[in-house]
Amino acid sequence: MGNDLNQEAEVARDLRGTELVVGLDAGGTRTRALLAPVGASGAEGGPVLGEGAGGPGNALTVSPAQLVEHLVEALAAAVPESARAGVVAVAGGFAGATSASPDDPGSVRARTALTAALDRLGIPAGRRGVWSDIEAAFASAPGAPADGLALVAGTGAVAMRVTGRRATTTVDGDGWLLGDEGSGFWLGRSAVRAALRMADGRGPATLLALSVGRALGVPGECLPDDGWSRAGREAYRMHLLPAVMAEPPIRLARFAPLVAEAAREKDVVAQALLDEAAGHLADTVRALEPRPGERIVATGGLLGPEGPLTARLNALVPTLDWVPDGCRGAVALARLDHGRRL
Repeated sequence: MGNDLNQEAEVARDLRGTELVVGLDAGGTRTRALLAPVGASGAEGGPVLGEGAGGPGNALTVSPAQLVEHLVEALAAAVPESARAGVVAVAGGFAGATSASPDDPGSVRARTALTAALDRLGIPAGRRGVWSDIEAAFASAPGAPADGLALVAGTGAVAMRVTGRRATTTVDGDGWLLGDEGSGFWLGRSAVRAALRMADGRGPATLLALSVGRALGVPGECLPDDGWSRAGREAYRMHLLPAVMAEPPIRLARFAPLVAEAAREKDVVAQALLDEAAGHLADTVRALEPRPGERIVATGGLLGPEGPLTARLNALVPTLDWVPDGCRGAVALARLDHGRRL
């Protein structure tokens, strides 16, 4: 404990008199904050000096009070108290907000919450920018690009054209009920549907029936083994359907990894679902009419280095640049905003 305090004190001393920026990536699962020096070249340069994390930061689905608390939690951990007076710019990439429409409800809520959190912590930050989490992710690519396409494939799925660092055109991102085709939710729902189709005799055999059943707590005696009797099929459905219906629909996204696991076991149904998901995402990108050689920045768990759709999508859309999240992009946007280059 003593060593930690000594290290914090040393860092705080080192930061006194340094102009600092903060980048925030406020998504549906968590909020991350990075502290960095302004840097001599705007978007580039300088190490990460502090990091912090808090709860979800979706400006449309998290209550205003909770949003403030989650931002405070992340910012307080990232910015030592003695260094807060040196913060000159903060940029936040928020799910549910966009820089293109500063007066829309999500952007207003994000800006209000960010201001309240900074004021509570005594962080002056004369420039406070609100962006979408996708705009921030796009800016996370090397060189903090200003123009190109962004694709997100995680729980949801959306693609955007970014012009002058602002989203100008959106394809999909229509939510679990109406869209998000090729997303984690789409894959998870498809896994459960494939299991049900096998159980009632409409679909082919698939390992997904067993893995989905286990994940939803179907009793072992009701799970398929070497074969299924008609009574066994009915028992499986009677246990599976209530378990699915008892949870919010978006929770189906947690079954997406089961599709990847079954595909690795050469399950034909699972492999076909991954192919179809990649096809949906490729269609989403194509709807933005990419120009030859145009940069396409991708993020989200389905498209990372170990993502189940990465190789499939790269075969269809070969110019993808992957970034883990929007934190470094938000830092770049804060630097650029401080330099009045936006």
